Amino acid sequence: MMTLRQLRYLAAIAETRHFGRAAALCHVTQPALSMQLQELEHMLGCRLVERRRNAVDLTAEGQEVAQRAAAILAAVADLEDYARREKPPLIGVLRLGIIPSIAPYLLPRALPLLHDRFPQLDLRIRETQTAPLVEELIRGDLDLIVAALPIDRPELETLNAFEDRFLVARQTRAGARADARMEPAALASEHLLLLEEGHCLRDQALSVCGALSSNIHMAFGASSLSTVMHLVANGYGITLLPEMAADMERTDRVELIRFTDPEPVRTIGIAWRRSSSRRSDAAALAKVLLDARA
Repeated sequence: MMTLRQLRYLAAIAETRHFGRAAALCHVTQPALSMQLQELEHMLGCRLVERRRNAVDLTAEGQEVAQRAAAILAAVADLEDYARREKPPLIGVLRLGIIPSIAPYLLPRALPLLHDRFPQLDLRIRETQTAPLVEELIRGDLDLIVAALPIDRPELETLNAFEDRFLVARQTRAGARADARMEPAALASEHLLLLEEGHCLRDQALSVCGALSSNIHMAFGASSLSTVMHLVANGYGITLLPEMAADMERTDRVELIRFTDPEPVRTIGIAWRRSSSRRSDAAALAKVLLDARA
Protein backbone atom coordinates (compact mmCIF):
# COMPACT_ATOMS: atom_id res chain seq x y z
CA MET A 1 0.00 0.00 0.00
CA MET A 2 1.30 3.43 -0.89
CA THR A 3 2.08 5.79 1.99
CA LEU A 4 1.73 9.50 2.62
CA ARG A 5 5.51 9.62 2.93
CA GLN A 6 5.90 8.39 -0.64
CA LEU A 7 3.40 10.96 -1.87
CA ARG A 8 5.28 13.71 -0.02
CA TYR A 9 8.53 12.60 -1.63
CA LEU A 10 6.92 12.67 -5.08
CA ALA A 11 5.51 16.15 -4.36
CA ALA A 12 9.00 17.31 -3.40
CA ILE A 13 10.42 15.94 -6.65
CA ALA A 14 7.64 17.69 -8.58
CA GLU A 15 8.57 20.96 -6.89
CA THR A 16 12.37 20.81 -7.08
CA ARG A 17 12.99 18.54 -10.09
CA HIS A 18 16.12 17.40 -8.27
CA PHE A 19 16.73 14.41 -5.98
CA GLY A 20 19.20 16.17 -3.70
CA ARG A 21 17.04 19.25 -3.15
CA ALA A 22 13.92 17.12 -2.73
CA ALA A 23 15.68 15.01 -0.09
CA ALA A 24 16.79 18.16 1.76
CA LEU A 25 13.26 19.53 1.61
CA CYS A 26 11.93 16.30 3.14
CA HIS A 27 14.78 16.06 5.69
CA VAL A 28 15.86 12.59 4.50
CA THR A 29 18.84 11.17 2.68
CA GLN A 30 18.78 11.03 -1.09
CA PRO A 31 19.04 7.20 -1.22
CA ALA A 32 16.06 6.88 1.15
CA LEU A 33 13.95 9.19 -1.01
CA SER A 34 14.98 7.42 -4.21
CA MET A 35 14.14 4.00 -2.76
CA GLN A 36 10.68 5.13 -1.65
CA LEU A 37 9.97 6.54 -5.12
CA GLN A 38 11.04 3.28 -6.71
CA GLU A 39 8.67 1.39 -4.42
CA LEU A 40 5.85 3.77 -5.37
CA GLU A 41 6.58 3.22 -9.06
CA HIS A 42 6.58 -0.54 -8.55
CA MET A 43 3.29 -0.40 -6.64
CA LEU A 44 1.58 1.73 -9.31
CA GLY A 45 3.13 -0.20 -12.19
CA CYS A 46 4.41 2.84 -14.09
CA ARG A 47 7.39 5.15 -14.30
CA LEU A 48 6.84 8.42 -12.49
CA VAL A 49 10.21 10.12 -12.99
CA GLU A 50 12.86 10.28 -15.67
CA ARG A 51 16.27 10.42 -14.06
CA ARG A 52 18.73 12.67 -15.88
CA ARG A 53 22.32 13.58 -15.08
CA ASN A 54 21.64 16.86 -13.25
CA ALA A 55 17.88 16.97 -13.02
CA VAL A 56 14.68 14.96 -12.86
CA ASP A 57 11.64 15.18 -15.11
CA LEU A 58 8.21 13.78 -14.40
CA THR A 59 6.67 11.43 -16.93
CA ALA A 60 3.12 12.08 -18.08
CA GLU A 61 1.95 9.53 -15.51
CA GLY A 62 4.18 11.14 -12.91
CA GLN A 63 2.62 14.55 -13.50
CA GLU A 64 -0.86 13.13 -13.09
CA VAL A 65 0.06 11.21 -9.93
CA ALA A 66 1.88 14.24 -8.48
CA GLN A 67 -1.15 16.42 -9.08
CA ARG A 68 -3.43 13.93 -7.36
CA ALA A 69 -0.89 13.47 -4.55
CA ALA A 70 -0.87 17.23 -3.90
CA ALA A 71 -4.65 17.18 -3.48
CA ILE A 72 -4.44 14.20 -1.11
CA LEU A 73 -1.72 15.82 1.01
CA ALA A 74 -3.68 19.07 1.27
CA ALA A 75 -6.79 17.13 2.30
CA VAL A 76 -4.81 15.27 4.98
CA ALA A 77 -3.47 18.55 6.34
CA ASP A 78 -7.01 19.97 6.43
CA LEU A 79 -8.25 16.85 8.24
CA GLU A 80 -5.57 17.37 10.88
CA ASP A 81 -6.64 21.01 11.19
CA TYR A 82 -10.27 19.95 11.56
CA ALA A 83 -9.40 17.56 14.38
CA ARG A 84 -7.81 20.40 16.36
CA ARG A 85 -10.42 23.08 15.62
CA GLU A 86 -11.77 23.22 19.21
CA LYS A 87 -8.34 23.70 20.74
CA PRO A 88 -7.01 27.16 21.67
CA PRO A 89 -4.96 28.83 18.94
CA LEU A 90 -1.26 28.24 18.37
CA ILE A 91 -0.91 24.93 20.16
CA GLY A 92 1.16 22.07 18.78
CA VAL A 93 3.03 22.02 15.50
CA LEU A 94 2.67 25.04 13.22
CA ARG A 95 4.54 25.03 9.91
CA LEU A 96 5.04 28.68 9.09
CA GLY A 97 6.39 30.12 5.85
CA ILE A 98 7.74 33.67 5.72
CA ILE A 99 9.36 35.74 2.98
CA PRO A 100 12.98 37.03 3.18
CA SER A 101 12.02 40.71 3.20
CA ILE A 102 10.08 40.15 6.44
CA ALA A 103 11.75 37.27 8.32
CA PRO A 104 15.02 38.86 9.52
CA TYR A 105 13.34 42.11 10.52
CA LEU A 106 10.20 40.87 12.27
CA LEU A 107 10.99 37.40 13.63
CA PRO A 108 13.61 38.53 16.20
CA ARG A 109 10.89 40.60 17.90
CA ALA A 110 7.96 38.25 17.24
CA LEU A 111 9.51 34.95 18.38
CA PRO A 112 9.95 35.95 22.06
CA LEU A 113 6.31 37.13 22.12
CA LEU A 114 5.13 33.84 20.62
CA HIS A 115 7.18 31.87 23.16
CA ASP A 116 5.76 33.84 26.09
CA ARG A 117 2.12 33.88 24.97
CA PHE A 118 1.92 30.41 23.44
CA PRO A 119 4.36 28.13 25.29
CA GLN A 120 2.79 24.97 23.80
CA LEU A 121 3.48 26.10 20.24
CA ASP A 122 5.96 23.96 18.26
CA LEU A 123 6.95 26.36 15.51
CA ARG A 124 8.63 25.14 12.29
CA ILE A 125 9.80 28.02 10.09
CA ARG A 126 10.51 28.01 6.36
CA GLU A 127 11.92 31.14 4.70
CA THR A 128 11.79 31.55 0.94
CA GLN A 129 10.11 33.60 -1.77
CA THR A 130 6.36 34.07 -2.05
CA ALA A 131 5.65 31.83 -5.05
CA PRO A 132 7.08 28.59 -3.58
CA LEU A 133 5.54 29.37 -0.18
CA VAL A 134 2.11 29.71 -1.79
CA GLU A 135 2.46 26.39 -3.61
CA GLU A 136 3.64 24.63 -0.44
CA LEU A 137 0.73 26.11 1.49
CA ILE A 138 -1.81 24.98 -1.10
CA ARG A 139 -0.55 21.41 -1.17
CA GLY A 140 -0.47 21.18 2.64
CA ASP A 141 3.26 21.38 3.35
CA LEU A 142 2.73 24.61 5.32
CA ASP A 143 -0.07 25.73 7.64
CA LEU A 144 0.30 29.52 7.41
CA ILE A 145 2.48 31.95 5.51
CA VAL A 146 3.46 35.52 6.30
CA ALA A 147 3.87 37.61 3.17
CA ALA A 148 3.00 40.85 1.47
CA LEU A 149 -0.61 40.96 0.32
CA PRO A 150 -2.58 40.59 -1.84
CA ILE A 151 -2.11 36.94 -2.77
CA ASP A 152 -4.58 36.26 -5.54
CA ARG A 153 -5.29 32.54 -5.21
CA PRO A 154 -8.88 31.29 -4.79
CA GLU A 155 -7.70 28.36 -2.62
CA LEU A 156 -6.44 30.75 0.06
CA GLU A 157 -7.85 33.17 2.60
CA THR A 158 -5.85 36.08 3.96
CA LEU A 159 -5.85 38.42 6.95
CA ASN A 160 -4.15 41.82 7.12
CA ALA A 161 -1.74 42.28 10.04
CA PHE A 162 -0.32 45.79 9.47
CA GLU A 163 0.95 48.21 6.85
CA ASP A 164 4.65 48.82 6.29
CA ARG A 165 5.68 52.13 4.73
CA PHE A 166 8.31 52.42 2.04
CA LEU A 167 11.27 54.74 2.59
CA VAL A 168 13.80 56.02 0.07
CA ALA A 169 17.33 54.88 0.93
CA ARG A 170 20.19 56.79 -0.65
CA GLN A 171 23.84 57.54 0.05
CA THR A 172 24.18 60.16 2.77
CA ARG A 173 24.43 63.66 1.35
CA ALA A 174 25.95 66.62 3.18
CA GLY A 175 23.49 69.25 4.29
CA ALA A 176 20.37 67.11 3.89
CA ARG A 177 17.57 68.00 6.28
CA ALA A 178 16.64 65.28 8.76
CA ASP A 179 12.93 65.94 8.26
CA ALA A 180 13.06 66.21 4.49
CA ARG A 181 10.55 64.32 2.38
CA MET A 182 11.03 63.23 -1.21
CA GLU A 183 8.73 64.25 -4.01
CA PRO A 184 8.00 61.50 -6.51
CA ALA A 185 9.48 63.51 -9.37
CA ALA A 186 12.88 63.51 -7.63
CA LEU A 187 13.28 59.80 -8.40
CA ALA A 188 13.40 60.38 -12.14
CA SER A 189 17.12 61.20 -12.13
CA GLU A 190 18.12 58.29 -9.90
CA HIS A 191 19.21 54.70 -10.51
CA LEU A 192 16.87 52.34 -8.69
CA LEU A 193 18.48 49.20 -7.23
CA LEU A 194 16.20 46.21 -6.76
CA LEU A 195 16.25 42.57 -5.74
CA GLU A 196 16.42 39.87 -8.39
CA GLU A 197 13.30 38.46 -10.01
CA GLY A 198 11.14 36.28 -7.80
CA HIS A 199 11.18 38.58 -4.78
CA CYS A 200 7.82 40.24 -4.17
CA LEU A 201 9.61 43.30 -2.76
CA ARG A 202 11.05 43.88 -6.22
CA ASP A 203 7.58 43.80 -7.78
CA GLN A 204 6.21 46.11 -5.09
CA ALA A 205 9.01 48.63 -5.63
CA LEU A 206 8.44 48.52 -9.39
CA SER A 207 4.74 49.08 -8.82
CA VAL A 208 5.39 52.05 -6.55
CA CYS A 209 7.98 53.61 -8.82
CA GLY A 210 5.96 52.92 -11.94
CA ALA A 211 3.17 54.93 -10.42
CA LEU A 212 5.56 57.70 -9.37
CA SER A 213 7.65 58.23 -12.47
CA SER A 214 8.02 56.69 -15.92
CA ASN A 215 11.63 57.89 -16.36
CA ILE A 216 13.38 55.97 -13.58
CA HIS A 217 16.51 54.03 -14.54
CA MET A 218 16.44 50.59 -12.95
CA ALA A 219 19.15 48.04 -12.15
CA PHE A 220 18.44 44.49 -11.03
CA GLY A 221 20.09 41.38 -9.71
CA ALA A 222 20.84 41.61 -5.98
CA SER A 223 19.85 38.53 -4.00
CA SER A 224 19.34 40.18 -0.60
CA LEU A 225 18.20 43.50 0.76
CA SER A 226 21.47 43.83 2.69
CA THR A 227 23.38 43.60 -0.59
CA VAL A 228 21.22 46.32 -2.09
CA MET A 229 21.87 48.56 0.92
CA HIS A 230 25.66 48.07 0.59
CA LEU A 231 25.38 49.19 -3.04
CA VAL A 232 23.36 52.22 -1.95
CA ALA A 233 25.98 53.08 0.70
CA ASN A 234 28.66 53.06 -2.01
CA GLY A 235 26.75 55.40 -4.28
CA TYR A 236 25.52 52.98 -6.95
CA GLY A 237 21.92 54.13 -6.71
CA ILE A 238 18.90 54.33 -4.46
CA THR A 239 16.36 51.79 -3.32
CA LEU A 240 12.98 51.54 -1.63
CA LEU A 241 13.38 50.15 1.87
CA PRO A 242 10.51 48.74 3.95
CA GLU A 243 10.27 50.68 7.18
CA MET A 244 10.47 47.49 9.27
CA ALA A 245 14.01 46.99 7.93
CA ALA A 246 15.18 50.51 8.77
CA ASP A 247 16.78 49.81 12.16
CA MET A 248 18.76 46.80 10.93
CA GLU A 249 19.84 48.20 7.56
CA ARG A 250 20.52 51.81 8.56
CA THR A 251 24.17 52.96 8.50
CA ASP A 252 25.98 56.31 8.70
CA ARG A 253 26.56 56.12 4.95
CA VAL A 254 22.86 55.77 4.12
CA GLU A 255 20.06 58.23 4.78
CA LEU A 256 16.40 57.26 4.84
CA ILE A 257 13.82 59.67 3.53
CA ARG A 258 10.06 59.47 3.72
CA PHE A 259 7.86 60.13 0.70
CA THR A 260 5.46 63.00 0.60
CA ASP A 261 1.84 62.08 1.30
CA PRO A 262 0.25 59.75 0.41
CA GLU A 263 3.15 57.51 1.41
CA PRO A 264 3.36 54.17 -0.44
CA VAL A 265 2.95 51.09 1.75
CA ARG A 266 2.90 47.34 1.52
CA THR A 267 0.36 45.30 3.46
CA ILE A 268 1.79 42.49 5.57
CA GLY A 269 -0.62 39.65 6.26
CA ILE A 270 -1.18 35.96 6.78
CA ALA A 271 -2.56 33.38 4.36
CA TRP A 272 -3.98 29.90 4.94
CA ARG A 273 -5.92 27.33 2.93
CA ARG A 274 -9.60 28.16 2.65
CA SER A 275 -10.45 24.53 3.38
CA SER A 276 -8.46 24.41 6.64
CA SER A 277 -9.39 25.49 10.17
CA ARG A 278 -6.52 27.90 10.73
CA ARG A 279 -8.39 31.21 10.98
CA SER A 280 -7.99 31.44 14.77
CA ASP A 281 -4.27 30.66 14.46
CA ALA A 282 -3.93 33.33 11.80
CA ALA A 283 -5.74 35.90 13.94
CA ALA A 284 -3.57 35.12 16.99
CA LEU A 285 -0.39 35.31 14.91
CA ALA A 286 -1.48 38.58 13.31
CA LYS A 287 -1.87 40.13 16.77
CA VAL A 288 1.64 39.00 17.73
CA LEU A 289 3.10 40.42 14.52
CA LEU A 290 1.32 43.72 15.05
CA ASP A 291 2.63 43.95 18.62
CA ALA A 292 6.14 43.01 17.45
CA ARG A 293 5.98 45.68 14.76
CA ALA A 294 5.08 48.33 17.36
